[in-house]
Amino acid sequence: MAAGFTVYGVKVSYFCGKLETYLHQKGLAYEHLPLHPNIRKVVAEVGTSQVPALVFPDGRWATDTTPIIETIESIHPQPTILPSDPAVAFVAWLIEDYADEYLWRSAMHYRWSYEHDRALLSRKIVDEIATHVRAPRFLKLHRVKKRQFGGFVKNDGVTNETREHVEQGYFRALDAMVGVLRKRPYLLGDFSSIADIGMMGPMFRHFGQDPTPEEIMRERAPEVYEWVARMWNTRDADREPVFPTSFPADLEPLMREVCETHLVQLRENAAAYTRDVEHFDAEIQGCPYRALPVSRYRVWCLERLRERFAALSTDDAARVRKELPYEGATLLWDDTAFSPSQYDTERKAPFNRAINVYGKGVPGS
Repeated sequence: MAAGFTVYGVKVSYFCGKLETYLHQKGLAYEHLPLHPNIRKVVAEVGTSQVPALVFPDGRWATDTTPIIETIESIHPQPTILPSDPAVAFVAWLIEDYADEYLWRSAMHYRWSYEHDRALLSRKIVDEIATHVRAPRFLKLHRVKKRQFGGFVKNDGVTNETREHVEQGYFRALDAMVGVLRKRPYLLGDFSSIADIGMMGPMFRHFGQDPTPEEIMRERAPEVYEWVARMWNTRDADREPVFPTSFPADLEPLMREVCETHLVQLRENAAAYTRDVEHFDAEIQGCPYRALPVSRYRVWCLERLRERFAALSTDDAARVRKELPYEGATLLWDDTAFSPSQYDTERKAPFNRAINVYGKGVPGS
């Protein structure tokens, strides 16, 4: 194939699906290679086994889809996925961050809490990345199920008390997207933007392919089901995207959800990180979450969002504040001080030494 990028990843991965969708839409050639037997090489080059890891055509290794996409946009700016209007672009990046960091919990819950989903995905993972492990297959399946459910469901705040709210978060995301997609093909108009690319993380290889959430999507939100296929099939390399220069009114339900969930969690996580503790409690839309794992990486995500807001002009910042009158939104512009993450201080991302979202990779109890 033509010289291009190399993606080291897993075919059922949240973030591999997001990155591959982006590369597809940009018309950029890439080769997908399995994480195993390449894991030692990946860890040596980028510092973590989190996927995807990307090798640029010039040989540089990178990780973390958000700075990867920003970097590729600077090299291959057309067709752009970034709205030219700064305030609209900020909102698009905010949606991307919500998709990356908040919907993760719902996606992992559906994958590992439901028996059929858990059985199917454990088989896929074992057969894709654990064939080298010398152990009976039934034992490998058991270990994968135990690790994923214990770490990314039980230890990430999904309990009998919060389960309904976790699932309602998926429903509200679907309903908000339906309200938009009944009117236009993408979240911000006739072209895919960074907001759409971000939402493909959870919606593609988790909600759109795992049996239980896939059935929910197909029945409750066929517009989103169609959008997932459209996103994967979009080829805009020869088109000149045009994005709105004002906020579409029908984004209101989605922006409310982003602020009331994701920004509230980011606030409480940053406060806990400042207190130098390992877990924190948070009340999200009236639902009490207990002992959530503190994430240094998500402090960095908040820092990036605040930097994007601070870079807006006075007029554009006022426009954003007007459009986000919801709980949690003031976190983006108020003067609340948090301990800095001290991550990527040299501004080398995505070519820096990466860190896990959670400590050693899986949330601990």
